[in-house]
Amino acid sequence: MSTVEDDGDTNSLRFGPSNDSEGGSKVVFLLKAAGGAPILKKKKWALPRTKTIGHIVEFLKKYMHLDTQQQQQLFLYVNQAFSPALDTTIGSVNDCFSSEGTLVLHYALTEAWG
Repeated sequence: MSTVEDDGDTNSLRFGPSNDSEGGSKVVFLLKAAGGAPILKKKKWALPRTKTIGHIVEFLKKYMHLDTQQQQQLFLYVNQAFSPALDTTIGSVNDCFSSEGTLVLHYALTEAWG
């Protein structure tokens, strides 16, 4: 079962067992709304480097209670420009696009960029 853990200022997305053995270090990222998407109360999150962009998308769909039966779409963007593949690890995206140790991701319910 998927859970969300609160690590003080930064929330950790956890999928599966609640141990840190599988991911090693974590990537800190901000989630910002775009394209009419609802604004999250918590914006700063952390995720093990080995998790994928798809994990973030699935978490957001559940967190925002999007209707999966109507197949509502959710778009995730890096640098307000492109949408990475769902199987891309968050660690590799962070290595290429983070600024000051934080990766900024925008999410939207409609296509917003690129």
